[in-house]
Amino acid sequence: MSLIEQDLAMSTTAERKVVTSAPGVEPSPDWVIVTRGITRNYDMGGEVVHALRGVELAVRRNEYVAIMGPSGSGKSTLMNLIGCLDTPSAGEYWLNGVLVSRMEDDELARVRNREIGFVFQTFNLLPRASALQNVELPLVYAGVSSAERKERAKEALARVQLADRMDHRPNELSGGQRQRVAIARALVNRPAILLADEPTGNLDSTTSEEIMRVFEGLSAAGQTVIMVTHEPDIAAHARRVVVLRDGRISSDETRDTFVASLNTRA
Repeated sequence: MSLIEQDLAMSTTAERKVVTSAPGVEPSPDWVIVTRGITRNYDMGGEVVHALRGVELAVRRNEYVAIMGPSGSGKSTLMNLIGCLDTPSAGEYWLNGVLVSRMEDDELARVRNREIGFVFQTFNLLPRASALQNVELPLVYAGVSSAERKERAKEALARVQLADRMDHRPNELSGGQRQRVAIARALVNRPAILLADEPTGNLDSTTSEEIMRVFEGLSAAGQTVIMVTHEPDIAAHARRVVVLRDGRISSDETRDTFVASLNTRA
């Protein structure tokens, strides 16, 4: 068992229950994500929709977690909350030791830019810019010097095995390579968590496996990865799988247990 697998084994259900049941108490630095009793309600023309109903989730630093569930389960809402794109109606959300659930929009934006790297199913690359220039872009907005931008962008591209493609434009890259550029761009700010929303949604099965190997490599190197997907075979690449139904966590299992349950249902 590797050191990271040992760390995951330590993150037992009992430990997670303890850290999520201590309202107002700052989690230890080991926990990068902690939600306590998170709810999110929406007023849809006078009708209240309960998208999340008391979600309690704890993720240790360096974990690789998949969040999945059917349409309407609340996984997109939970992703928006974890990504600081939205705030809960009630409950606490701690990100990297900071209580972000009580922050205003401008404070959330700063935390989001500093702590979270986003990867989406659409690559959102600038078509006329090279891979290196696309990866540099977040650092341009952050006011980082040109020399440091290039060094950090090269480092991020090397992490996704694209050091030999940094001068290529998106139309000169395969779909998998373009997604790897998008992953490198998400990594360039050295975020606390990498948040991937359906990262293989626009890719064929072979290329999807390529991207899953990239995430596995990043996780093995110590990056915390949270992946949102509706595909069980993609979720099975994570070391832990959290399943949402009707706005609640219906199961929270290790990969082996999750895969075994899939095989039982097959």
